[in-house]
Amino acid sequence: MEVHPYFQQRAVLDFDDQHHIVNQAWSPIGGITFYPGYGEDRKSVLQDPAVTRIAETHGKSPVQVLLRWGLQRGRSVIPKSTKRSRIAENIDVFDFQLTADELSALDALETGRRGGPEPRAVTLADFGRTIPEA
Repeated sequence: MEVHPYFQQRAVLDFDDQHHIVNQAWSPIGGITFYPGYGEDRKSVLQDPAVTRIAETHGKSPVQVLLRWGLQRGRSVIPKSTKRSRIAENIDVFDFQLTADELSALDALETGRRGGPEPRAVTLADFGRTIPEA
């Protein structure tokens, strides 16, 4: 599910925690920031001042801070990349810990707004494919 500091889905995560379900964040570094049809007012969590400040403190990148936040919050984080350097960056998140204050600062970034499409709105028909009869 889409989970990052701007879109945390706390009710779902609380349910998962209560039922010992490990949540898998498919969009742990901020979602599809500029998804077509979603307006031009999107912001990238990677450029958020709170994220960049924490990254500078630890000598890490904003991506690494967001991945670490997800891990410390008990999620399985699945970043996508095909670039060797980014894959190496994505795995280099086990040599630092975010403080309680840093975790709280990232938690406070919640906007309640998806970065990508509403899952129910993603249909084969919307993507130019026919849906065969059942």
